[in-house]
Amino acid sequence: MKSSNSPFYLLSCLIVLVLLPVPSRSADPDSLQDFCIADLNATISVNGFPCKPASKVSANDFFFDGLTKEGNTTNIFGSNVTAANVLSFPGLNTLGAAMNRVDYAPGGINPPHSHPRATESGVVIQGQLLVGFVTTQNVFYSKVLSVGEMFVIPKGLVHFQKNVGTGKALAFTAFNSHLPGVELSISLFTSKPSIPNDVLTQTFQVDDAVVNAIKSKFGS
Repeated sequence: MKSSNSPFYLLSCLIVLVLLPVPSRSADPDSLQDFCIADLNATISVNGFPCKPASKVSANDFFFDGLTKEGNTTNIFGSNVTAANVLSFPGLNTLGAAMNRVDYAPGGINPPHSHPRATESGVVIQGQLLVGFVTTQNVFYSKVLSVGEMFVIPKGLVHFQKNVGTGKALAFTAFNSHLPGVELSISLFTSKPSIPNDVLTQTFQVDDAVVNAIKSKFGS
């Protein structure tokens, strides 16, 4: 038997480690070039967007000022999400990164939702936020965060943030995908076409009147 300290044994182990497939830690495929400014008007459909010709790329393609503006929180949730993803900032195309600015009125909430394509991390810039998420084992984790404190939401898990301070609140969030996607829990009651009422009444063990009342609040 070869000694575990022999050069041949160690070289064999190194080769095996090199050849073993390493799982990717990013949500988007690794980029094969320096950048690929999205051509949002392209007619070709791919997993992502085709690249704008390099001859048409300018410095402005790499900068975005959308997160400098406070969002309008005069809505039923008292919150506003300003997204900096590939759709609003084409320079993010293929780079596996995106950000959101989330503004909260006093008592406002970013209602339960999930991001199917990305892990989310965030930092509180103003106010106090109750941040929580539910695991696939139906365990609820939450904490009240103050200015400068961070949170992380594992990919695909349902989560929310609620302003529990006395004034406005603000958070910036980051994602490891250029288009994280969002699935709102209320989509069950707002989808087009509508999910049949008997599916919702049986699922939530309520009657038609309750389902119709919820749908009416969201214009469905």
